[in-house]
Amino acid sequence: MRPAQLRREHFAAYPRLAKQLAIREIELLRQLPLSFLALLLRELKAYDWKFPAERREIDAQLTYLTSLSQERRGRVMRELAQLRLSSALEDMDWVGSPGEFSEQLSAHLWTTDQIASFRAAAVGFLDAVRAAVPPQPPEIRRLGISVVGRGTTQTSHPLFRKLRPHGAYFTHVSPKNGVRVLLDRVAARAKAHAIPFAHWYVDGGSAEEPSPAGVTMVSYDALEPVRASVVARLREMLQAGTGSEARRTALAHLGPEDVGLRNAAEAEQVVDHFKVSVLSQGSGTQFFSTTFVQWSARELLWRAQPLTLITRFAPRMTERSMNEALAGIPTVPVLDPQGALIDADMGAYYTWLNLKRLPGAAESSFLAWFEGHTEAVVVSPSLARGTQSNSAVTLEQLLDEMEG
Repeated sequence: MRPAQLRREHFAAYPRLAKQLAIREIELLRQLPLSFLALLLRELKAYDWKFPAERREIDAQLTYLTSLSQERRGRVMRELAQLRLSSALEDMDWVGSPGEFSEQLSAHLWTTDQIASFRAAAVGFLDAVRAAVPPQPPEIRRLGISVVGRGTTQTSHPLFRKLRPHGAYFTHVSPKNGVRVLLDRVAARAKAHAIPFAHWYVDGGSAEEPSPAGVTMVSYDALEPVRASVVARLREMLQAGTGSEARRTALAHLGPEDVGLRNAAEAEQVVDHFKVSVLSQGSGTQFFSTTFVQWSARELLWRAQPLTLITRFAPRMTERSMNEALAGIPTVPVLDPQGALIDADMGAYYTWLNLKRLPGAAESSFLAWFEGHTEAVVVSPSLARGTQSNSAVTLEQLLDEMEG
């Protein structure tokens, strides 16, 4: 089937919002080259499970393409339309299975030496969309917080070395009620700016109780049944000799109902799909709590573009414990707090880097704190870079300074 042959009934199996959008824009979809259309449908098919920021990006692409004359649209799509596709690709069910088509398309572009042309055309298109429909600035300055070192009594590892040149390093921070102080500030921001999926708390262990009101929370411990289900499926495929590409495809197709998540509310379904994607597509997220937190933070900043994000790292299991878990050997996991601290230190740095890629990055602030201890670093436009303070200070004072 070719794009011009699209009919309304081809979208019958799409989720509700995705189907409505596809049918509404069917005349536009019929005019797009297959190499682009199938990729657009991959995103559109998951529209119901996407965060508002992701939906806005899809809407912006459609708005931009619709605003163009047919002649202008043809020029914009020319390079993508000129890509040579195999008959096998064209004959695939690219409407019903756009994800599988995308995987096959990527392999085809690599083997036919067209991947560079495709990337250049895709980047050019996205740049044009952003120029025509600029991303929305954040309602308030973004705030990122990373809490590292839970369960670590002491360490010889010099913390926050990569962050210190970009912010102010504090050596005498009061740790009293530190986690609660941070969560209360997150809750206050959520109350003042009650926007769906704009405020997040990711915990690598058991979440602090009570959970901050108005904040979407994801914790490693609470997802133990889901993690076990994903690992069981992975173990079955390994024992059956399933190849790495087939394993990746199978895990990517997992939905919440496949791993025991059955929430009825639409907002909860969006979060459930996010949880499953982190555990099924993240490398090591099923076993290492530090990887789970870092991957979740990266995905949230990229996809949800939150106004507030607090991540709290916890001790992770050793590599040996991971191998035993993957093999199905019933043992008590051995934890490695020192290794987790080093992971979390790097994870905090990567979280800051990803925060800096969002709209409004120049005004955003970031705090990393060694839980239960007196070390912290703050990266904020209100504080001088590359400085150090040995004066006594509280976390409340640091937060006030960051948001002042």
